Amino acid sequence: MEQQKIDINLNEEVAQGTYANLAIITHSDNEFILDFVAMLPGLPKGNVRSRIILTPQNAKRLLGALADNVRKFEEKNGKINDHPNEIPIIGGGGMA
Repeated sequence: MEQQKIDINLNEEVAQGTYANLAIITHSDNEFILDFVAMLPGLPKGNVRSRIILTPQNAKRLLGALADNVRKFEEKNGKINDHPNEIPIIGGGGMA
């Protein structure tokens, strides 16, 4: 199967990226919601910097693509030191 080429525009503002050190993942029957949060050390409150809403199918594709990229990164650079308390990922629950 031949892959279709797509044209994607990336403007300067978006290209700068958004820093987040916390991700909160929730889901409903129809969508997955990923909130990326910036938390400052010593402060109990953070700000959602970006929210991404995906269909379940695209969430699964993202999971596979991320796993593939982590595997390739580790093959080239060595195992990533995973410190779960440094960059928490909160998820697993559905939305009420």
